[in-house]
Amino acid sequence: MSETLDLAKRLIAAPSITPATGAVFDELEAMLAPLGFAVHRFTRGEGAEGSDEAPVENLFAIRRGPEPCAHFAFAGHLDVVPPGEGWASDPFEPTVHGDLLHGRGAVDMKSAIAAMVSAAAAVPREAGTISFLVTGDEEGPALHGTRALIDYMDAQGIRPDLCLVGEPTSVNRLGDMMKIGRRGSVNIWLAVEGVQGHVAYPHLADNPIPKLVAMLAELDALVLDTGTDWFQPTNLEITDIEVGNRAHNVIPAAARARISIRFNDLHSGASLSERVVAIAEKHGGTALPIISGEPFLTEPGPFSRLVAQAIEAETGLRPELSTTGGTSDARFLRAVCPVIEFGLCNATMHKRDEAVAVEDLDALARIYARVAEGALALGMKQGA
Repeated sequence: MSETLDLAKRLIAAPSITPATGAVFDELEAMLAPLGFAVHRFTRGEGAEGSDEAPVENLFAIRRGPEPCAHFAFAGHLDVVPPGEGWASDPFEPTVHGDLLHGRGAVDMKSAIAAMVSAAAAVPREAGTISFLVTGDEEGPALHGTRALIDYMDAQGIRPDLCLVGEPTSVNRLGDMMKIGRRGSVNIWLAVEGVQGHVAYPHLADNPIPKLVAMLAELDALVLDTGTDWFQPTNLEITDIEVGNRAHNVIPAAARARISIRFNDLHSGASLSERVVAIAEKHGGTALPIISGEPFLTEPGPFSRLVAQAIEAETGLRPELSTTGGTSDARFLRAVCPVIEFGLCNATMHKRDEAVAVEDLDALARIYARVAEGALALGMKQGA
């Protein structure tokens, strides 16, 4: 059994449904401390279990190289989504069937954390400073996770030169895709208030549904852009409509809907929110936007070439540079330093019987080791 496989199994065996605390961080600390990392763990959030303010654990670990040196950071998360029902085996009992390791978090993203640990063990301290930024709040509201880690680094005067996030970016084979950016995301709650009444006396009521339908029709017809060199077109989706009217002969008092916009770097969350608010008000309604992330792009250059070359050296594949998919904690880290995402094949993440190819684990560890050493050398060169 490979070392990376063993580490991945240890992490999977520690249940950590978001928000994660406790045992899974104990395991990671036990892996990093013998490698010379100083490990700091802290908890944020004081709310009730199940709330957005529920306690979240975070871990910052650093192994300092000889000064002066560059600083490279691995980033990721140990929390997982609930496993659901119908697994072939216990989702928190890591099991190898044939050439696959099964377990919740096998892909997203405990195996990547294990590969990072293996990679760090392979990089000599003399190469430079390596840190781990690991949260228990990525799959949830992400209020007290990576942002809290950034606050901690700021307070300590710590700033990495380059960062790699281990999200599962590969599609069909390990190494076929890496992320150099992500779209922004804004969710907007729409509401129209009316006056409830009997359908036989419409003049005594005010039906909010036609106003909401007209509002949604205008929003759905928007062509926000046609995309950019690195981003696909901005997309607006209607994700929910709610009236809650149980009676066939009652005009409802209110109608509500929700939309989600994934947007490229031609827009900001604020500009899109303002546009939707104006359309909602035009139709007699209101709009409440919540921006969960702004778009970002790490311009192709020395760092992206370094990661691509490391991937190609181990897999023979030249990865596609992409900005597709959902958001990740890279949306926060991009304010700290250039950030790229690369990790395992994402076909089974969040699914029942989540699984990763065992042979990909050591390959990913070797890629991460190449990236870390190369990034430290690049950081020294750029800082010189």
